[in-house]
Amino acid sequence: MSAAEAGGVFHRARGRTLDAFPAEKENEWKGPFYFILGADPQFGLMKAWSTGDCDNGGDEWEQEIRLTEQAVQAINRLNPKPKFFILCGDLIHAMPGKPWRTEQTEDLKRVLRTVDRAIPLVLVSGNHDIGNAPSAETVEEFCQTWGDDYFSFWVGGVLFLVLNSQFYQNPSKCPSLKQAQDQWLDEQLSIARQRHCQHAIVFQHIPLFLESIDEDDDDYFNLSKPARKKLADKFIHAGVKVVFSGHYHRNAGGTYQNLDMVVSSAIGCQLGRDPHGLRVVVVTAEKIVHRYYSLDELSEKGIEDDLMDLIKKK
Repeated sequence: MSAAEAGGVFHRARGRTLDAFPAEKENEWKGPFYFILGADPQFGLMKAWSTGDCDNGGDEWEQEIRLTEQAVQAINRLNPKPKFFILCGDLIHAMPGKPWRTEQTEDLKRVLRTVDRAIPLVLVSGNHDIGNAPSAETVEEFCQTWGDDYFSFWVGGVLFLVLNSQFYQNPSKCPSLKQAQDQWLDEQLSIARQRHCQHAIVFQHIPLFLESIDEDDDDYFNLSKPARKKLADKFIHAGVKVVFSGHYHRNAGGTYQNLDMVVSSAIGCQLGRDPHGLRVVVVTAEKIVHRYYSLDELSEKGIEDDLMDLIKKK
């Protein structure tokens, strides 16, 4: 599918913003709302993981198709509808240049086309989407396929920032792109401070940390200590309340000063004991409340009453 064809289906980020939410209409607080966070559908990983060949395996992804279809069906049934549905990276498993990348992308697009058109879809780039060491070419491929790799948008007086976390993990092949995101991020965080937004929330694929700001680097699942501390301090200075990530394929997280780091498990392959699931995030005037649901729970029971009461509270 071409970019032009996809553009009619997805609210694609362009010009570092999301046209589904015009800033001039969304920069004032309007009351509580919620959104749905998913991560790592990663079409192909379940087969690759089961065979022990994560680099070259992944020639089947029927399980991921079924799970992502279940996730979409559960979201479409929710009432009231979420403000948006965000996928926090690793949309597919095949890295740039690897076999089955085109087929995985086409199958994921086919499933995502069934998301209710009243629910904007927000997409975050992950390491499998642009490569562990992204280049200008792999980033451009992502942008043409899915939309901008980093951008901001407003919803009801809340500023959301979507980052390309691979620039903080390994920018060796694209230092100028990393520098451009850094400059853009500083501008966005300045806006957050100056405009006194109700909340500021960040999405990025790779977590700052899994449990503690002082934990060891593991060279894959978290950012390096210098990178995470620098980003976290910037976020705190600007009033960011929470960072949401995926990548770990397990639920995790912690708090640094007054910044919450929430690591959400996967729609697709699980590497721990969590069920395949989605996270419901409720935004009120005072706080951000979130809860992880298995796909079965959300499909069968929907959102629990205590969260619904927060959503409906005026």
